[in-house]
Amino acid sequence: MPDTLGGSVFNLEMKDTLTQFFPTGDATKTYGYNGNILGPTLYFRKGEFVTLNVTNNLLDSTTTHWHGMHIPAEDDGGPHSVIPQGTTWSPDFTVLNEATTFWYHPHLHHKTQEHVYLGLAGLIIVEDENSDTLRLPKTYGVDDFPIILQDKRFDDNNQLANETIGDSIAVNATLNAYLDVPAQMVRFRLLNGSNMRAYQVGMEDSSSFNLIGSDGGFLNNPVDLARFIITPGERFEIVIDFSNYAVGDSISLMAFNESLPTGIQGGSAGPFSDPPNKLDMQDFEMLQFRIVEATAGAVTEISPVLNDIEYLVEGTETRTRELIISKGFNQIFKFNGNLFNPSVVHDTVYAGQTEIWAIGNSSLDAHPFHIHDVQFQILDMGGDPPPAYLAGWNDVVIIVPFSEVRFITKFDTIFDESEIPYMYHCHVLSHEDKGMMGQFIILDPLNISINETENDVVDISIYPNPSQDYITIDLGTDGDEVTTISMVSLLGKTVISVQNDNSNSVNMNVSSVAAGEYLIVLQYANRPSYATKFIKE
Repeated sequence: MPDTLGGSVFNLEMKDTLTQFFPTGDATKTYGYNGNILGPTLYFRKGEFVTLNVTNNLLDSTTTHWHGMHIPAEDDGGPHSVIPQGTTWSPDFTVLNEATTFWYHPHLHHKTQEHVYLGLAGLIIVEDENSDTLRLPKTYGVDDFPIILQDKRFDDNNQLANETIGDSIAVNATLNAYLDVPAQMVRFRLLNGSNMRAYQVGMEDSSSFNLIGSDGGFLNNPVDLARFIITPGERFEIVIDFSNYAVGDSISLMAFNESLPTGIQGGSAGPFSDPPNKLDMQDFEMLQFRIVEATAGAVTEISPVLNDIEYLVEGTETRTRELIISKGFNQIFKFNGNLFNPSVVHDTVYAGQTEIWAIGNSSLDAHPFHIHDVQFQILDMGGDPPPAYLAGWNDVVIIVPFSEVRFITKFDTIFDESEIPYMYHCHVLSHEDKGMMGQFIILDPLNISINETENDVVDISIYPNPSQDYITIDLGTDGDEVTTISMVSLLGKTVISVQNDNSNSVNMNVSSVAAGEYLIVLQYANRPSYATKFIKE
């Protein structure tokens, strides 16, 4: 059971650890926060200002990302916020999210899978005034338990093999895990912290339970169900009533993966080992519950109303943004044909706007899509409404082969002008590490004045815009004043720069530039520079 940390200042140290997974033989070399594999569960409260001092004492650079949280990009812990070995990173922010379960983990490009797999992960629990009033199990380690699901693969010396998909299941970094649970209602906060594998969760006897929350908070009402799918990065909260079992009984939490939909990793198709390992396409036990006596003051009935979600309405969006997942000849997955480039922002969002994102999957593999900073509401999955347990706030959604998922979200807060972007990516960590990731920034529309100079009106045109290869920049009568024309990324990096020789029309070859939004910046000899937008397709 992971330890807990509370308060307003949190100190986390990443370092090498040893974990005794097996009763005999060598301990396994792992990573962890604060001396243990995985990390302590952090307790935040909505509205409080928190500081997190993250010290990296690994022999490698890394980052720590606060997955699911609505925070400034400079505090988000994405691949731009590298923590070099031997240094401390100290993000601080106000907790804006409602009560739910988040998690934290590294997000260094090319190294996310390795660092998470070796043990760098932990839960974040946010509480608020609403959660205070709800009738729910909420005593950590008594009737409220974290459940971190991960698959592992070990070599003959008990060391972890960094495989995309493992053949042993670990719960809270424990093989063959069991848990003593009181004969009463018990709450579980499930996180799929696996590299790739999904789990179709259910009870051994197919009894039903209440699912009360998803990635971003409580559902409006508990959903009674017997099975649900949790994909990498997702969190769900469930309440199981063990009062119908006798003390001394045991019952297992299962992964019914033999019947996973086609293409979801761990089921009937996907990038399995050859031949499939012992967990692939199988039903298997994840955690054994051993029934013990009920506790004093046990919760016997949960609140029938949990939340009052304000639903965003289709038709109020300012734009629809489309992404297509494809697989290249090099077996690398991409969004809209692009691989991650830390210097290129592919999407610019304006604060206060509501958008629909439509993500289509043209590949044979399912992909859990995750977006940073915001929570979204799923409009449809393959044309159908989402199941009831996905009808709340989410930050991860599975997109099965040859289908489309549409969600709606509002980018409602401007945090800073750090020019650090937010990420969106596949949460299959090997896909993310190989470049299946894009970037977006949020700009304040009230401060956008790129089509004006301080003193003069500028009459130029760029055509074609958008373009894939060549553009023409018509300078009108200003050609003799323009000294330099540059193409600049939204992160401020100059991609192309050409000198002007008093010409009124300049051609620029942009065929080698990654797709995305850019600025065309004109430098003048005797007046302020001018910038206007250009889109490379």
